[in-house]
Amino acid sequence: MRCVALPILLLFSLASMGQYKSFRISDRGDTLNAIDMKGMKQGKWIVKMGPVRGEAAYEEEGVFVNDKKEGTWRRFNEMGDPIAVENYKWGNKNGICRYFTIAGIEREESWRAINPDKAYDTVDVPDPLDPTKVERVVVKNDGMSKRHGTWKYYFPPTGKLISTESWFMDRLQQPGETDTAAGLNRVKAVADTTKSKAAESAKPKEVLDFEKKTSGKKKAVRDGRTGG
Repeated sequence: MRCVALPILLLFSLASMGQYKSFRISDRGDTLNAIDMKGMKQGKWIVKMGPVRGEAAYEEEGVFVNDKKEGTWRRFNEMGDPIAVENYKWGNKNGICRYFTIAGIEREESWRAINPDKAYDTVDVPDPLDPTKVERVVVKNDGMSKRHGTWKYYFPPTGKLISTESWFMDRLQQPGETDTAAGLNRVKAVADTTKSKAAESAKPKEVLDFEKKTSGKKKAVRDGRTGG
């Protein structure tokens, strides 16, 4: 059975590699840094970056899906010490991302990824008076990550929490401001603008042309007079 299975596995491996334009094999036999026939990064990657503009060199590893980072990515300094653990979705930061110094954790960030393939996205906003109630609001999509959630800052040598920040869809909330009330107002404002633009674009072309021609002109007012 072994004599039969080995050639089959070898053929399967060669067929899989045939879909890549370039790749390399690790010491453990893993396929790394693969680029498919469309020129897109796929699968496990190890990326080495040299020092740039005062930033120290580092190495990061993770997975690419259709040229976009996906899942957990880990970054290390030249000595092999971890300096970042980031999470990605659709190539954008998503969820909790942690950053370290040699002494320990420095900060923890919270992100919300936006699907770049959709023109609009939905955000669930809890009711500030009743957390069990959630309102779903539609917002325009700019295809980027939003700072969303609690950001924490630490004193690395001891890991003691120094300060926190609360973010709602890239808006920093002020002390004493409820987490959901401010966010709800902001998202509703964006949603209202989105609805207005959508309603405008839904008008027939003839109506839009007429409104454009008559804009700025005084409208005739009937007062009941028949002459003079």
